Amino acid sequence: MQQWQLPALGHENLQLVQVPIPEPGQGQVLVRVHAASLNYRDLLILRDGMGMGPALPLVPGSDMAGEVVAIGPGVAEFAVGDAVISTFFCGWQDGVQPRTSLPLGSPGPGMLSEYVVLGEDNLVAAPRQLDFAQASTLTCAGATAWFALAESAPTRPGDTVVIMGTGGVALFAMQIAHAQGARVVVVSGSDDKLARAAQLGADHGIHRHRTPDWAAEVRALTGGRGADHVLELAGGDNFGRSLSALAQGGRVSVIGNLQGDELRGSVYPLLLGRATVQGIGVAHRRALQDLVRAVDWLKLQPVIDSEYALADLPAALEHLERGAFGKLVLRMR
Repeated sequence: MQQWQLPALGHENLQLVQVPIPEPGQGQVLVRVHAASLNYRDLLILRDGMGMGPALPLVPGSDMAGEVVAIGPGVAEFAVGDAVISTFFCGWQDGVQPRTSLPLGSPGPGMLSEYVVLGEDNLVAAPRQLDFAQASTLTCAGATAWFALAESAPTRPGDTVVIMGTGGVALFAMQIAHAQGARVVVVSGSDDKLARAAQLGADHGIHRHRTPDWAAEVRALTGGRGADHVLELAGGDNFGRSLSALAQGGRVSVIGNLQGDELRGSVYPLLLGRATVQGIGVAHRRALQDLVRAVDWLKLQPVIDSEYALADLPAALEHLERGAFGKLVLRMR
């Protein structure tokens, strides 16, 4: 089978190699991968291992959808022929995240391979109404948005939710927040992406370059009240603006770090506004199962910008670096 491996840090060192198809052991499942979606985290892993000093060679990628082709002894939840998706963490089923849990794609096993073996508790049944490419986008981006808006702090009808950008997490969040009855404000630096977000249902769009103080615009849109929830996917100085955009008792979910690994802003909006700041590091398995049910019930449609063949991973990574509208997916077959 074909598999992408990274023998040394740096995406220029990626190699597409031939390796034997693995066999499932006790409690394990062999999956023929049909599609794998990419995340910004994959770029960081390839670039410098995210500072974790990963064991090399590593197989990148955490998100896949495929078909069960063999099961090992003791597997009870899945059967040959089932459509499944990966969970992001090995060893986090529900509740408080164990310190021993591992994310897929380093240091856990990677998904950019034609076949993968995972424990049955590292898989979830795929949504019935999605194809493999769409289903592959739920593992990280979909689950992250769901955890922020439905698991850790459920959105209430009438809330105002501000979403930074138009990537995979952002567009999932837009759909989920709308389904919860919220008003959605999207902040982006692209007129084209704001227009496309509006076509998908965004209630308001703010161009962050023409309106650098977008927090003031959010307050104006809400009659001076501010937003109930801001999904902070940029980091850096933008964090301070996210705090300033909040209503009393509002919440900022810190999800991304596109502007670096530091958050900067005044403490006064945090204290005077009695704000809550929470970090969102994807989700546990049970939350992903909840998302799958919601996708089927609400008929949510993941937004895919482009699809690439497995061999075209370098081109897909360049696209990811430029910025996509929604998700980028590798098709295995």
